[in-house]
Amino acid sequence: MKGIILAGGMGTRLYPMTKVVSKQLLPIYDKPMIYYPLSVLMMGGIKDILVISTPNDLPLYRSLLADGQAWGISISYAEQPRPEGLAQAFIIGRDFVGDDDVCLILGDNLFYGVSFPKYLQEAISDNKGGTVFVYPVKDPWRYGVITMDKDGRPVDIQEKPEAPKSNYAVTGLYIYKNEVLDIASRIKPSARGELEISDVNKAFLSSDRLSVIRLGRGIAWMDTGTPEALLEASSFIRTLENRQGLKIACIEEVGYRMGYIGAAQMRALIDSLGDGEYSQYLGKVLKEDIY
Repeated sequence: MKGIILAGGMGTRLYPMTKVVSKQLLPIYDKPMIYYPLSVLMMGGIKDILVISTPNDLPLYRSLLADGQAWGISISYAEQPRPEGLAQAFIIGRDFVGDDDVCLILGDNLFYGVSFPKYLQEAISDNKGGTVFVYPVKDPWRYGVITMDKDGRPVDIQEKPEAPKSNYAVTGLYIYKNEVLDIASRIKPSARGELEISDVNKAFLSSDRLSVIRLGRGIAWMDTGTPEALLEASSFIRTLENRQGLKIACIEEVGYRMGYIGAAQMRALIDSLGDGEYSQYLGKVLKEDIY
């Protein structure tokens, strides 16, 4: 399984914050936004990851993440010259994915919950075609919306409908078999000129191979694409971290917990970070094995 983080786009909803920096490099409390989707892929057992962004922003991502070896993973990069829809990620990333299956996550999506990694790992293992994660929201018209029958099977998908048939929004996390590469190459731009991920999902739905994972109580999902959502996510992370004394989306800790790096490499990371609060936390993780 390969992983793709789509971190392109213009960030127009966050202007002027995004005038000179990519949205996914803005902070969510104490970490860059991209750490949150990156940690999701890592917790899912995915170690080979492609970051897609604009030509102007890719050097900044390379500077921040390098090749990923510090955390026991491999990170590659690809350009998205123009934002032409989420499904474009599979066209840009085709050579990277190769013959593997793929998990796509949007760079501005945040997931949190003790049970969430288990949901993700099981979905990756059980995927028969396409798998989407859905979440109940009070404003479904802002998202792709999925309608399910009484047994929880998907029956319809709408992209930002004026009159939603349900309140289940499709989150920015998708798992697909390798054939998604061919499906994405065949779909046509929508009325708004984009290659819609909903059309990819409809292709799997039409062959009865789209699975739906409902995320509910105990799991949080946030789309951090507006100033209000950015502030809300930062406050959420701050409250949890200060209350528990544990960090969320700490990729060094995730790499260590997942066994991607050992104690010696963790110690080298800590030593390279100086004596700030972040490195002190990592020192506690290594010394006390805190949970």
